[in-house]
Amino acid sequence: MAEEPRYAIYFVPAAQSRLYRFGSFVLGYDCYTGKPVPPDNDFTIDRKEWDKLTEEPRRYGFHATLKAPFHLSHACTEAQLISAISSFAGLGHVVTTIAPAIRMLGGFAAMVPEHAEPTVARRLALGLSQNQMQNLERWGYPFLFSDFRFHMTLTGRISLDRRNEVLAWLAKTFDRMCGSEPITIDRLALVRQDGADAPFRVIAETILKPAV
Repeated sequence: MAEEPRYAIYFVPAAQSRLYRFGSFVLGYDCYTGKPVPPDNDFTIDRKEWDKLTEEPRRYGFHATLKAPFHLSHACTEAQLISAISSFAGLGHVVTTIAPAIRMLGGFAAMVPEHAEPTVARRLALGLSQNQMQNLERWGYPFLFSDFRFHMTLTGRISLDRRNEVLAWLAKTFDRMCGSEPITIDRLALVRQDGADAPFRVIAETILKPAV
């Protein structure tokens, strides 16, 4: 029997945006096309080491999770799910713009809002809290409910002795590719994973209608 696909709802920057080109370049994967993204001449970190460091987040693509991966109910079709997301996006929502920063988050590097509340940032830098561990065990994802924090993962877990170098390279690469461009959270992407070892791919996206 074929394995049932998993779905997730993400914020994924527009495919042609500088932000998305940065994220897909860092991870080496384009979740719009499903194809690898090769390094360029400014890629200064050992490629084999980087491939290993980004192996886990690469399969998810460059994104911020809004709803963690799930299986679709047998009573619902993919087309109905797409329609429901489109209807939700059209209800009218506050469209947020944030200033991005690259920080350590629970042992991995991620793009987060620059002005995150300091005590939260310190707590997450030390690892997952008890609530986050319970979320992970129950729901398969730690940053839910009151622990939700907008973040766009850039690496897997980094050893302590490598963190400064990796963060410096990521910051330099972001400045080169994006400058001081803010992030506008203006769209929803529905992604699908067709098997446990398959990467996630964008199958539908919709723009959020701004609240009046």
